[in-house]
Amino acid sequence: MAQQGETMGRIIELINVSKEYLQAGDNTRQALADINLGIGAGELVGIAGMNGSGKTTLARLLNALLLPSSGKVLINGMDTTEPGYQQEIRRQVGMVFQNPDNQIINPIVDEEVAFGAENLNLSPAEVRRRVNWALEAVGLSDLCYHAPHLLSGGQKQRLAVAAALAMRPECLVLDEPTSMLDQPGRRKLLKCLLQLNREHHLTIIMISHCMEELAVADRLIVLHEGAVHMDGPPWVVFSSPQFTALGLKPPPIASITGSLVRQGHQIDKKIVTLEQMVEYLCP
Repeated sequence: MAQQGETMGRIIELINVSKEYLQAGDNTRQALADINLGIGAGELVGIAGMNGSGKTTLARLLNALLLPSSGKVLINGMDTTEPGYQQEIRRQVGMVFQNPDNQIINPIVDEEVAFGAENLNLSPAEVRRRVNWALEAVGLSDLCYHAPHLLSGGQKQRLAVAAALAMRPECLVLDEPTSMLDQPGRRKLLKCLLQLNREHHLTIIMISHCMEELAVADRLIVLHEGAVHMDGPPWVVFSSPQFTALGLKPPPIASITGSLVRQGHQIDKKIVTLEQMVEYLCP
């Protein structure tokens, strides 16, 4: 499939990127092999793949938590291997991990969101504006003086998002952000991310095993054994035999749509989410 992100201004570009890990006995394991990707400003990108396909390695390369073994990772033209750029790269590309408890370090919600912004040497007034905006964006304004350990799992994950947002990143990378959440927590976090993307034009890259979540993306990238095997709109990826051949399952609505199309029914083949199906059937 054709690589996406070419019609927008690219903020992320990977050029012939490979990543190897050193193992016992001076052996190496290749996690990524010759990756070429461009991600445009304002895109909502999903990343899928089986365990061990290289998803987390890719995510950590994007804000210089890991450096490539070969090739280049460029963030707005800044090479992640250049020490002088790394602090700015980590500001521009915010990271949210699977377990929010591993990210939260302050005793009060308000202080947690302010922590990163304060380290940018901003004025107290600007820090306050950013904290208020970030908390409102994730729906936690009424909990600003609560202790994080009293929050639900979904609230903690939205707090981690707010702390990243206060740094005013251009891109937010989320690695399995809903895997530890219940269904209500998942829905609220996903709604929050969609609003940030649609209303604030924040570039979002989300890794998930849940295809229903990735179905809302503008673009879906599928990794397999460290290589990009598919890259395109979710409905195209889900309907390809190659997708299931990699051991992945499309979301139920996408499967229903595909089945109806194959049976000759007049239905929009781009429908991959329950909301799209309801809107189509009950306009």
